[in-house]
Amino acid sequence: MAADGSTSVRTGHELTKQDFDRLLVWLDQDREKAAQKYEEIRIRLTKVFESRGCMTPEELADETIDRVARKLHEVVATYQGEPVLYFHGVARLVYLEYSRRPSFPYQPESNYQLEETDQRYDCLDECLLRLTPGNRELILLYYGEERRTKIDARKTIARRLGVSPNALRIRAHRIKECLGDCINNCLALKGQK
Repeated sequence: MAADGSTSVRTGHELTKQDFDRLLVWLDQDREKAAQKYEEIRIRLTKVFESRGCMTPEELADETIDRVARKLHEVVATYQGEPVLYFHGVARLVYLEYSRRPSFPYQPESNYQLEETDQRYDCLDECLLRLTPGNRELILLYYGEERRTKIDARKTIARRLGVSPNALRIRAHRIKECLGDCINNCLALKGQK
């Protein structure tokens, strides 16, 4: 989520508060029920991606929800049926894109690829050092565990920080975006040398 309150995703588009509010209204007119449906959909999508062996099921679920929210202004007038089915249709497309992505880290096949991977890790280290100690600890804890352990660890982190799991997810997403920008800038600078 950016400083202005919007959420950016890989596609370069931003999820605005208006898009998110429209999504909640589409799920249910009652804000509490809509929030509950939102969480249920997110959990179901995460389980779908997890069952397909995706390494980042929560991120893919979030990406799916973001895409639905951004497209909703075009869909809401003509879509008939349960919203959850639309989410699953979009999730299928997100999964297809994910399955075509090269996995990272990968086994380099050449010295150039090995050098590129080393540069990426060097930049990650540099960028982690630029984070505040609290953000560095949070992001390392947030992404440091595997599967069930990761879920339990994230609940523990949220309790320790006194925030909801969703607020923790948003905070980690913001930090991850900053790291991604920093790594890309660092790689661009190393490529110019």
